[in-house]
Amino acid sequence: MVVLDPEEAADRLLRDLRSTSEGLSTREAERRLLQYGPNTLRHQRVRRWPVDLARQFTHPLALLLWLAAGLLLVVGSSVVATAVVLIIVLNAAFSFVQELQAERAVEELAKFLPQRATVERDGMMTEVDATQLVPGDIMLIREGDRIAADVRLLDGAVGVDMSALTGESVPVVRSAAMADANVPLLSAHELVFSGSSCTSGEARGVAFATGMATEIGRIAALSERVKADQSPLEHQVRRVAWLIAAVSVMLALSFIPVATLAAHLTLINSLVFAAGLLAGMVPEGLLPVITLALAVAVRQLAGRGALVKRLSAVETLGSTDVICTDKTGTLTENRMVPVAAWVPGRRVELDDRAFAASAATTSTAVRSLAGAAASCNNASLHDGGDPTGDPTEIAILMAAQALGADPNHRWRDAQRRCQFHFDPQLKLMSTVDQVPDQSSVVHTKGAPEAVLSRCSRVLDTGGHPATLSAAGRGEVEAAVNAFAAEGLRVLAFASRELTVNEPQPQRRTEAERDLCFTGLIALLDPPRAGVTDSVAQCRTAGIRIIMITGDHPLTARAIAQRVGITGEHPTVVTGDQFERLSEAQLAALIQDNPEVIFARASPEAKLHIAEALRDGGHVVAMTGDGVNDAPALRCANIGVAMGKSGTDVAREAATMVLVDDNFSTIVTAVHAGRRIYDNVRKFIVFIFAHATPETVPFLVFAIGGGLIPLPITIMQLLAFDVGSETLPALSLSREPAEPGIMARPPRPHKEGVIRAPMLARAWLFLGAIVAALQMGGFFYVLVKAGWHPGAPVNGDAPLHHAYQQATTMAFLGMMAGQVGTAFAVRTQRASLRSVGVFTNRYLLAAIAAEIALAALFVYAPPMQSLLGTVPLPASDLLLLPAYPVIVWGADEILRYLLRKWAP
Repeated sequence: MVVLDPEEAADRLLRDLRSTSEGLSTREAERRLLQYGPNTLRHQRVRRWPVDLARQFTHPLALLLWLAAGLLLVVGSSVVATAVVLIIVLNAAFSFVQELQAERAVEELAKFLPQRATVERDGMMTEVDATQLVPGDIMLIREGDRIAADVRLLDGAVGVDMSALTGESVPVVRSAAMADANVPLLSAHELVFSGSSCTSGEARGVAFATGMATEIGRIAALSERVKADQSPLEHQVRRVAWLIAAVSVMLALSFIPVATLAAHLTLINSLVFAAGLLAGMVPEGLLPVITLALAVAVRQLAGRGALVKRLSAVETLGSTDVICTDKTGTLTENRMVPVAAWVPGRRVELDDRAFAASAATTSTAVRSLAGAAASCNNASLHDGGDPTGDPTEIAILMAAQALGADPNHRWRDAQRRCQFHFDPQLKLMSTVDQVPDQSSVVHTKGAPEAVLSRCSRVLDTGGHPATLSAAGRGEVEAAVNAFAAEGLRVLAFASRELTVNEPQPQRRTEAERDLCFTGLIALLDPPRAGVTDSVAQCRTAGIRIIMITGDHPLTARAIAQRVGITGEHPTVVTGDQFERLSEAQLAALIQDNPEVIFARASPEAKLHIAEALRDGGHVVAMTGDGVNDAPALRCANIGVAMGKSGTDVAREAATMVLVDDNFSTIVTAVHAGRRIYDNVRKFIVFIFAHATPETVPFLVFAIGGGLIPLPITIMQLLAFDVGSETLPALSLSREPAEPGIMARPPRPHKEGVIRAPMLARAWLFLGAIVAALQMGGFFYVLVKAGWHPGAPVNGDAPLHHAYQQATTMAFLGMMAGQVGTAFAVRTQRASLRSVGVFTNRYLLAAIAAEIALAALFVYAPPMQSLLGTVPLPASDLLLLPAYPVIVWGADEILRYLLRKWAP
C-alpha cells in the first residue's frame, strides 16, 4: 500500500473535477445536472412477468377450474369447457394486473421520501434533493446520513456502515487525513460511497461520482435483486384456498357415485354436476381483490402522511396493541423554543418573539453561558432564510444570540479545532475552540446530570471559577428539577480553558474532565395539536402507550400527564435503573405497571423493551429517528421512523415513515389498518356467500334423480362469477369504518382472517336465503307454466321456453340476492343506518353496473344464445326488487338480535 499526501491528493481531485473547497455555484450545478443527469439508479426491470403470470394459472382455485374444464371436455361439453378456460385466463390476467398495480403503488412511495443532502453552493451550506447532486459538489456528511454519492473526504472523519456494498456489518472509519494508493477502491480510507450510512462523526468531502457512475450503480447494472413480499393475510387466504380446493374435490367426487347410484343419473350428467359443483365452489375474485384492497390502503395512508413500505404492514397495523413513542417531535412539535436560562443565583427569562439581550443578561456568567452555547453547536442561522440544523441546536443558538453571543457559523467554524460529536450513551457533546485573547477552550453541553458529574468547579455570581461544593451541586439540581417540572427540556453547559502547554485533547475523556459548570438553558417543545385526542382514542381502543425518551424524568412525566398518556402517579424508570433490570424483571415491570415511562433511555433500551413486549405476545409499534434506533425499529412489528427529523438509516429500517412526524398519524394508520382488515372480512363473506346459491341448484338436480331439471346452467354460473361478483367485491374494500371501530380492543395477532362465524353467516344464513329465493323463483316460473316433476323441458318439449324463463329467473334471482348480500355485509354488527346507505359511492356504482350487465345478459341476442337466457314477463321481473330487501332485512334482524344478546 502506497500512502499519498492527503492534501495534495485532494487538491488534484478538485482540479480534475473543476471544483473548489467552497463548492459550486448554483448555475454550474444546474449545468452539470444536464451533463451528468440526475443522481439516481436506472433500475433495469427484471423480466419476471412470465413467471408471475404463470403462477396465476397454477394457484389452487385456478386448478379447480382446470379440473372442471377437464370434466366438461370428457363429457363433450366443449363450448362450456372453453368458457371455463376463458374464465381462468380472465382471472389470471386480472390478478396479474392487480399485483403489478400493488407493486407500483409501493414503489411510488419513494417519491414522497426524497433523500436530502447538505451541500455548499454559492458559498452557503444548503439542503438539496439527493437526485440533484453532481460531481464537484462539496457535501457535508453527518451522523445518521445516508450517503448519496461517491465522495472523497476533504476534512473530518466518519464511521461508515458499508454493509450494502461489502456485506460487512461492522462500521469502518474513513478519514480525510489518510490517502491510499494501489488498494481496492472500497478499501481506500479517504473515500465513502453511495448507499452506505454514516454511523458517527462529521466530515466534508467532494462528490466525484453520481448515479450509475457510483460503485452501487455499477453493482445495480450487473444485477437487480427482486424479492416478493407476500402479506400474511394473503398467505392465510391461500391456505384457505387450498382448503376450499380439497373440500370441493371431495364433494364433487363423492357426489358422482351418489348421483349415479342413488339418483340414477347417467355418468355424463353426473360429471356435468361435478363440474358445476367445482365451478360454484371457486371464489375466483378473492386473491386479486385482497391484493388490491391492501394497495388501496397503502395509497390512502400515504395521502394522510403515513408511508407504509410493505403491503403486509397494513394488516399488522390493525392488531397493534402497544405504541412505544418518543416525546420530541412525535408527541410534541419538534419546534424548540428557548424559554429561560439559568446561571448560579439567577434565572433569565427569554422572549420567544424578540431575542434581544437585556441589561440583566450582561453579566460575565451569562456571557460565558452564551459563548459556550454558540461554540458547542452545529446549527446555522441565516439572515432572511430558515435556520438549518437540529431543532434543539437551533433553539440553543437562538438563546445564545438572545444572551449576547455572535451566532455566525463561519466565525464559529474558523475557531473550532476539534469536535467530539454527541454520544447518546454519554449524553454529551464537546468542542475545542480557539477563543480570541485566550488559549483553546473546551466547551461541553449535554444532559445536566452528565455534565455535572464531570465538573469540579462552577462560575460564581461574579463570573469567577469557584470550587463546586455539595451545596452548589444541590443548587444546580434544584434549578434543573424546577425547569423539568414545568415540562421544559434542560441542557447544561460547562467549559475548561486549556493551559498554554497543554496539548489539544485527542480523546473525549481527556477533554471532558475537570470542567467548570457554566449554566442551564431551558427549552419548550409544545405538545402537538390533536395529540391529546389521539392518546384518548388509543386508550378507548385498548392500545397502550409507553413513552421512551432521552429527556429528564420530570420533563417526561410532565409531558405524559399533559397529553393524557399517564395519570398523576406513573412509574418512571431512569436509564440507570433500566441498566440494573434483568430481562425477567423488565418483562414483569412492563406487565405489572400499565403506566410506565422510560426516561434518559438509550437506543439499546428501546431494543430491549421491544423484545420484551414481543416476547409477551404484544404487537408493537416503535418510533425512532436516530441511527441507533434502527435495531429497535427492525425488532418491532411496526417500526415507525420520522420523515422530517429522522435519519436516512432510521427511515430505511422502519416499516412506516411519518411524513409529518406526528403521533396522531400513527393512530390514523391504526384506524386505517383496522378498517381495511374489516373490509377484507366483509368481501370474504360476500364472495363466500355465493357458494351456496351456486351449488344448491346442482344438489337439487342431483337429488331429483332426473325429475327436476338443472335450475341454472354452467354458462350462467360462469357469467355470474365473472360478470357480477368482482365489482361489488372491489367496492367493499372502500367501505368506510363502522362506528366504534376504535372502541374495541385490538384483535389477536394470530387470529385467522376467516373464522367459523363468518363462514356460518356466509354459507348457512346469507347464502341459504339467496338460494331459497333463487330456487323459489325457478319453481314459481316453471309451475306457473304447468310443469310437474319429471315433465320434459329440453329440446322441442312444450315446456322448453318456460324452462329457459325459469333458469333466467334463477340467474337474475341470484344476482338480485347478491345486491342484498352486498348491503348486508357492509357492517358486521352495527345497523346499516349507522354507516349510511349511500356512503359507499363505489358500491352504488358497482350495483348500477351489475343491473346494466343483467340487462345485457338477458336481452342481448348474442348473450341469449350463449347463456340460454330469455326475456321475462313484467310480472316476474317485479318480484326481483324484493329479493335484496329480504336478504338485507333478514341479516339486519340477525345483527339486531346479536347486539341485543351481546354481553
